[in-house]
Amino acid sequence: MDVGNTYTSLTVNTTVYKDGVVSVNDSVYSTVSNTTPTNNNRGGGGGGGGGGISTGNGTISVSSDGSVDASTLSSALSNNDTVTLNLSGDIALLPASALVDAVKAGKTIVLVNSNGTLTLPLSVLKLDDLATTLGIKVEDMKIKVSIAKVTGATADDLKAAATALGATQVANAVDFDVVAVDNGSKTAAVDFGNTYVSRSINVSKAVDSSKATGVLFNDTTKKLSFVPSTFSTEDDQTIATLKRNGSSIYTVVENSKSFADVASHWSKTDVELLANKLVVDGVTDTQFQPDRNITRAEFAALVVRALGLTPQTGAGKFKDVSSDAWYASTVATASYAGIIDGYEDNTFRPDAQITREELAAMVVRAMNYVDIATNVSDPQSVLSKYKDADQIVWAQKEIAAAINAGLINGMTDDTIGSASQATRAQSATMLKRFLSTARFIN
Repeated sequence: MDVGNTYTSLTVNTTVYKDGVVSVNDSVYSTVSNTTPTNNNRGGGGGGGGGGISTGNGTISVSSDGSVDASTLSSALSNNDTVTLNLSGDIALLPASALVDAVKAGKTIVLVNSNGTLTLPLSVLKLDDLATTLGIKVEDMKIKVSIAKVTGATADDLKAAATALGATQVANAVDFDVVAVDNGSKTAAVDFGNTYVSRSINVSKAVDSSKATGVLFNDTTKKLSFVPSTFSTEDDQTIATLKRNGSSIYTVVENSKSFADVASHWSKTDVELLANKLVVDGVTDTQFQPDRNITRAEFAALVVRALGLTPQTGAGKFKDVSSDAWYASTVATASYAGIIDGYEDNTFRPDAQITREELAAMVVRAMNYVDIATNVSDPQSVLSKYKDADQIVWAQKEIAAAINAGLINGMTDDTIGSASQATRAQSATMLKRFLSTARFIN
């Protein structure tokens, strides 16, 4: 089940780059909500029989069986915008009847145990739909939230996946899961759309945020992938806050990638940072080829990775994307998220080299996906300083938005170069700036 475009973040500093191609300013959008309380992973709290004990200040202690009394929860939510549940065990069973008004009011529940912390914005729960799926009434349904340490064969597979990447695992693997359940064993997947939900886990050591990242472990493919994540320190404890619109197994890894052909290249810092975070790959273990052009399919794959999107399958809508192509799932995922559009002849042209105009459009759509406002009321006022602005074919609004957001600032002071083909280095740099602007890295 996937978890919508509300997300939390930590403060980051925006860097000013001078790479001769694009530059970023210090403007950062801040449409952020549901900030995770600073009780990260400080233990599971006390026990409490009878479905939980409320302290009266919006905190409820939940016993090891996970039961939560409906009236206790309802009262706490009616008096507090955010209610914290301290779990003695791995689960909490939230009576849906206690959530109805809180869902409408957009309130939040924070669940904490010794394994991690999950911030759940209740507005994303479609209680009626979930009850219909289960074939029961809302009052007979519970929302089951699990925060469980991963052990056994799965933990071994995850460690092996990190080792295969040359990375080191620096946190326990934790399975964060949210489902609707009936009174028996039937469950219904919760679809949270594009709401980014935060979960926090403790890191076993101090880390360099440019070399560490939160990752998702796919138990089917046995592979790790990037998750938007930031790092902070509280009482000498390093905490990773991972943001994603899906439930899965998560951990933190540390990496130290380098490529011989970017050692003296202007993009070195950005390329190595994104390689450490599993967003970009080298052409080989030692070569990145920063000045090579990048195709539309290749950049779509980078955007999908940067957003941590759940892969989509099924027949694509573009007639030139075959189901067995390496990029078929990537294109389907990016299209589903509204990141890419095809051409009027219903083609995507995956192997065409991407232009700066198309690059800017995709990144601006990625910003929209994570609920960062990009609308520019008067695009022409932004573009008027560029003497080649009339060469923009269709993405005037998107390029103006990218400039306004500080993602691009022209090839020179008075040229945009919208028709120029983008390089792998330029693509990596723009994605890094997007991730910083979205507060998906720090």
